[in-house]
Amino acid sequence: MGQRPIDQHLKGLEMLGASVEDDGESLRFTAEKLVGADIELDFPSVGATQNIMLAAVAAEGTTRIINAAREPEIEDLAKYLNAMGADVHGAGGRTIVIYGTRDLHGAKHRVMPDRIVAGTYLAAAAMTRGDLTLTNVSYDEIRPVAAKLADAGCRIYSENDMIRLKAPQTLRAISVKTMPHPGFPTDLQPQFTAMLAMADGLSVIEETVFDARNNHIPELGRMGADILQVNNRIAIIQGVPTLRANTVTSHDLRGGAALILAGLTAEGTTIVAPSEHVRRGYESIETDLGLLGADIRHDEHF
Repeated sequence: MGQRPIDQHLKGLEMLGASVEDDGESLRFTAEKLVGADIELDFPSVGATQNIMLAAVAAEGTTRIINAAREPEIEDLAKYLNAMGADVHGAGGRTIVIYGTRDLHGAKHRVMPDRIVAGTYLAAAAMTRGDLTLTNVSYDEIRPVAAKLADAGCRIYSENDMIRLKAPQTLRAISVKTMPHPGFPTDLQPQFTAMLAMADGLSVIEETVFDARNNHIPELGRMGADILQVNNRIAIIQGVPTLRANTVTSHDLRGGAALILAGLTAEGTTIVAPSEHVRRGYESIETDLGLLGADIRHDEHF
């Protein structure tokens, strides 16, 4: 996916008082104690925000994370920490305030539903002309995804913790631009690239989070997709009526999911290998899609 720097992680921990030694092969962190600080992130990184939150909970004094990531998972982490006795405020907004304490205790917490898995299954239903109902999923958390699906011609219904998608016979071409939350999530860009490969017309996808998240595009091309890459960040997709089965390579988690979705629509048998990337983020994708009528199997020999 290109560069995935950890500079914002290191910046935050160092501002809290940690010392970082880098020997080129490993990182060593030491600190006699951590002290709260005002930390302004250059980019609203999810991982950096979470790491700083976790460290700041046990630091002395008050920490403010400015330009924090706003993803729902940040709010979920704050709920969990607060249930353990932490004092975290503002999660979900641009500034998070953490009052340090070492007096934490055990707690029970139900992890939020996986909105990227939900979006993947909605895309699968859309590109196979399906009618899918998902439960235990928040519409607010996938609102930007649902909006793009509606733009493509899908009918979306939501009530409480339920979302239903009814796909049209032919999807409309749309434009998608990935952004940090509350924008369209980068982790659904490959799946939507596969979906739009069969839409009617010319679609454009612009990737703004990662500088080279496109390893799935040549593989989709081997299945008959007509996709032109303009630098590493923009893909122009001319929809085709059908895709064809092939043996394709999964280079990463979401790209592998995109290839599985493409295989659902292709005539014949598609083999996506290796499988470990996809299985890292989709615990039982073959079972879930099998419930919807897909003939999909995990073969550990590939």
